[in-house]
Amino acid sequence: MCGIAGIITNNAENYQDRIKKMTDAMVYRGPDSSHFEFYANAALGHRRLSIIDLSENGKQPMFSSTKKECIVLNGEIYGYQDIKDQYSDYPYHGSSDTEVILAMYQKKQKNLIHDLPGMFAFAIWDDEKQELFCARDRFGEKPFYYAIGENGEFIFASEIKAILASGLIKPEIDKAQIAYYLKNGYIHPHKTIYKNISNLKPAHTLELKDGKIETKPYWTIPTETSKLTLDDSIEKFKYLFDNAIKKQLVADVPVGSFLSGGLDSSTIVAVASKYKENIKTLVYGYESGDLNEMPYAQAIADKYKTDHHIILDKKQKISETLQEVYSYMDEPLMDTSLLPTHLIFKEAAKDLKVILSGDVGDELFGGYSFYRYNINLSQKGFYSDYLSKMILLAGKFKEIGSERRHRAEYTDTLDYHQNKVRNHFTASEIKNLGISDEIPGQNFSFTPKNEDYNDLMRIDLEKYVPGNMLLKGDRTSMYNSIEVRIPFLDIDFAEFCIQLPWQYKVNSTEDKIILRKAYSQAWTEEIAKRKKNGFGASVNEWFKEPELQDLSKELLENKNSYIFKFLDFNEVQKKLNKQMQHWSLLILALWFENNKNYLQ
Repeated sequence: MCGIAGIITNNAENYQDRIKKMTDAMVYRGPDSSHFEFYANAALGHRRLSIIDLSENGKQPMFSSTKKECIVLNGEIYGYQDIKDQYSDYPYHGSSDTEVILAMYQKKQKNLIHDLPGMFAFAIWDDEKQELFCARDRFGEKPFYYAIGENGEFIFASEIKAILASGLIKPEIDKAQIAYYLKNGYIHPHKTIYKNISNLKPAHTLELKDGKIETKPYWTIPTETSKLTLDDSIEKFKYLFDNAIKKQLVADVPVGSFLSGGLDSSTIVAVASKYKENIKTLVYGYESGDLNEMPYAQAIADKYKTDHHIILDKKQKISETLQEVYSYMDEPLMDTSLLPTHLIFKEAAKDLKVILSGDVGDELFGGYSFYRYNINLSQKGFYSDYLSKMILLAGKFKEIGSERRHRAEYTDTLDYHQNKVRNHFTASEIKNLGISDEIPGQNFSFTPKNEDYNDLMRIDLEKYVPGNMLLKGDRTSMYNSIEVRIPFLDIDFAEFCIQLPWQYKVNSTEDKIILRKAYSQAWTEEIAKRKKNGFGASVNEWFKEPELQDLSKELLENKNSYIFKFLDFNEVQKKLNKQMQHWSLLILALWFENNKNYLQ
């Protein structure tokens, strides 16, 4: 796990200082070492977090055996030992997964990408062809940003700040992305907040030759539905997940696991304990209230005899944590779980370099309550346009239930999911705030259908997961120099789950059906009966903190605050209600304050 950077341009050796500034800007992604390599027309840089092959043989940028190709990789290629056996005629110098990609490239060239598993963002400079070949993993676990410099340079890096550190571009704010953020709480997963910095889409390659950039997909999310029976599906589910865990436990440093006491993390620990004794587990503990998960986590830790560690909430000031997080976040992200996620990685970094996480289980197995609710709405039926107008008109004069209102306000399942779930500002509210740009839509790799509730989960896998969840996990873990691995995104397991009939996952009253049937015996009875508990917090409680109130006043009640170059001051004042809209605006204002020097 590392940070990568590159500048493709004539006389690349003249850019030594700039490539160093790029890697220095993200030193936390790879505190173990820093290296650079130069060809006549390519400068490559790398910050290393040593996980596999800790020797000098694993360092990057890494040359191929012919020296004609050089790679920088951020990520892990799970099961790389088996792949290495398939390319045994390559003259390997070390035992890293990075070198396996070079062996594949010499045999298959760009077609290697179809056989490459894992989480990754990489770039290969082919000096003979004078061509750059880049790729990003299927779900977007690892980031890849790029831009064109003031003199036509092609610049790429793991983080936006590294591109800015090159000094080769002046970023321009994309107002449409401010609108997207206000609606969704994060920046579009295929864009950045800047017009002139691009985000390589997940499951895409990028080729640069003769100054021309071409991006294209190499994988699309499966849309077929499995014909297996439920019993056969359960057996295959367990077999594939066991394999996923085994592959992700491979490392030359200790591997631990988060253990919240929820279904997903408990399953990961249960399976991992079959292959690794006394695995280190960590829970972020609140001493009281609804968020106290310590007893549930302890029960699983006891069951599997893990080396269990409780990271107690130290009541660090919210304002202090918020400003610490936004010292490194390159874009605004309003997710309240960002703060505790940062804190748990910060504590975990004292003992570990690699941690397994239970992320994305909800999107694969139908774990969110809004999936169940949406199915319930759909089965009862959305109203016709005429009836909707009548119900909403009547609602102005008397109370109508939220369920009836939702069936009247939204036309179908997809409309509800896209325009109600996780939405924070309406289009009209955003326009009133001063952003007239149209909120960008998203082209999915499939055509969503109302009658297949799997499509709600597919939408989340292509929108919310890369735009919010994986970005949050990558930035918070890497800032604390930790590699986070997500077993549920093992490509074989994930593809299988995506294709399961939706009825095996969720209905109007049950969630995570197949997970429960496959692994309920691995949990305690109390955990099996638990309702889902998010990792966020109540912003209303947070806003009771005097220091956070002071920060809000400084950023949102001061007409000279940089955010008011884009938003209307008077309209913003109407939203300062200590709820989610207030929090969202505070995050945006703090981000502007921290990045205004780039924009002036």
